[in-house]
Amino acid sequence: MFTIILGILFIAFTVFACLPVGPLAWGADVISFLKGCAPVLSAFIGFICFFIGAADIKDKKEAKKEEGSE
Repeated sequence: MFTIILGILFIAFTVFACLPVGPLAWGADVISFLKGCAPVLSAFIGFICFFIGAADIKDKKEAKKEEGSE
């Protein structure tokens, strides 16, 4: 129950902080962060997908080799 309340508080703070008007008005800063982070994040996801695909091909070759030896 505590974690649900804490999660709701964090979500409410995030919405409040990203509003275009108000004492914090971090909306523009959040957009700038997302714009700067997008290329790095997409490269990271690309590397992960590449390695998962390579491991999948390797596993399929090993499975085919085992299936042929039995």
